Amino acid sequence: MTPTPASELIRDPLWDNIRLEPAAMDAVDTPAFQRLRYVRQLGHAFLVYPGATHTRFEHGLGAYHLARRALATLQERGELAAHAEQECLAIRLAALLHDIGHYPFSHALEEAGFRGHESIGAERLREGALGTQLRALGGDDLIDEIAALVQGTSLSPLAGLVSGSLDLDKIDYLSRDARMCGVPYGMVDVDRLLASLTLVEFPGSAPAIGVHEKGISALESLLFGKYQMYRNVYWHHAVRSATCMFKRAVRAAVATGAIKEREVEDATDGAMDTLLLQRDQTGIAQALRDRRLYKRALDLPASDVPDEMPEWLWDDPEQLALAEDALAEELALPRGGVLIDYPVRSSMLQVDLPLLTRAGTTERLTDAGRAGELGLPQVAAELYRSARRLRIFTVQPRKLEEIPAVIRR
Repeated sequence: MTPTPASELIRDPLWDNIRLEPAAMDAVDTPAFQRLRYVRQLGHAFLVYPGATHTRFEHGLGAYHLARRALATLQERGELAAHAEQECLAIRLAALLHDIGHYPFSHALEEAGFRGHESIGAERLREGALGTQLRALGGDDLIDEIAALVQGTSLSPLAGLVSGSLDLDKIDYLSRDARMCGVPYGMVDVDRLLASLTLVEFPGSAPAIGVHEKGISALESLLFGKYQMYRNVYWHHAVRSATCMFKRAVRAAVATGAIKEREVEDATDGAMDTLLLQRDQTGIAQALRDRRLYKRALDLPASDVPDEMPEWLWDDPEQLALAEDALAEELALPRGGVLIDYPVRSSMLQVDLPLLTRAGTTERLTDAGRAGELGLPQVAAELYRSARRLRIFTVQPRKLEEIPAVIRR
């Protein structure tokens, strides 16, 4: 009998022991994955929370670990009988590799108008040592399925483990970010949540990953932890100031040709820092390096912001930069001396997944919640408004009493 290849054990501060199967070990050893050792998970949050220096590398390992645990739970209950090992392998590797296309400094550059990291990741699955290794495992079909899982287009009934309301990526990053920042906000009842995962089949449709009714309280802990982390960590005013400064500096450097888009896509945090310090003409990069952050001239909760605010505030970086410069001129500040921030995350507390009730019936759990249970989605819109804020940052102290007309136009 051929001996089973040995797995490798990695010590992790969050999950203790993470066991890597040989296929995962080979993927981890490729340059595409090793790059993630040098890409911080939370971008500039370390300027506020000094412990937030953990990386996409360990997050990928954590998501892989949770994928193995989830699949083991489904296997023990006999729910994977109709699913080939190749499909389960694709799930595990997609969880491991879902961030290989990630930019340096978290999601800032996607906010700045650069293409999504998922599409970059789908390309990297086919390139270099990683592409060679994946083809040896399952050919282009395996690569195609991993890419579909990473991009959220897979038709696999197990796809919800990688992309969806209950994906394992969220469970790891919320738990890991809270631990490394030293805050209690993102704690999730992980064991209960994983134990409640199940394949739910609606009449006339294929089965899909859902949750048993007994796991509803654990699902609430996930959603509320996400809200708390956005309010207190991800959208902390100093973190957002640094993020806006970084976006402005990179966009300016790319616009002048000082930095190429491909350089941005390939960079790690350290490489991006070096490029900006060498080639930035705005002075923002050095200020960011020295933690001379822009200060708040205006800070309003979304509840105090009119509903009819123009969409370019959050989805058109070029129009936003024009408004920033117009406001800078009004305030007698230099070009680039004003930064406007109104981040959007409409899916923050969205829920849309199958529910298996204690009576054995199936339902669709949505933002409407459920009578007597899961009240959190019913107040999701209010929680989102309380987390989201319109802020105007200035390089020199200024105080604004109301939303400037240039933003309303």
